[in-house]
Amino acid sequence: MEIEKTNRMNALFEFYSTLLTEKQMNYMELYYGDDFSLGEIAEEYEISRQAVYDNIKRTERILEDYEKKLHLFSNYIMREALLEQLTDYTQTHYPKDETLQGFIQQFQEIEE
Repeated sequence: MEIEKTNRMNALFEFYSTLLTEKQMNYMELYYGDDFSLGEIAEEYEISRQAVYDNIKRTERILEDYEKKLHLFSNYIMREALLEQLTDYTQTHYPKDETLQGFIQQFQEIEE
């Protein structure tokens, strides 16, 4: 499993997990979060490896579809990048502007 895909699935899962069924959440959490193999998940739920594989692949598509429609994860990444640029710019050009520093602090707290 490539690390980039794992990181993306974990991020999408964080944003959209509440939109999944309990079974989908459990399989994704075990597979991506806890690094269980298909066989281990199949044994845990007493089903075939193929059933686990199919469910995980279907859930991955569902998560990607949610992201395509709602953009929660991509918007978060963009906001983080812009906030970092704003913070750097402010520290360089307006290091003593307490009002501006206060706004940046508020934005950072919202993002946490």
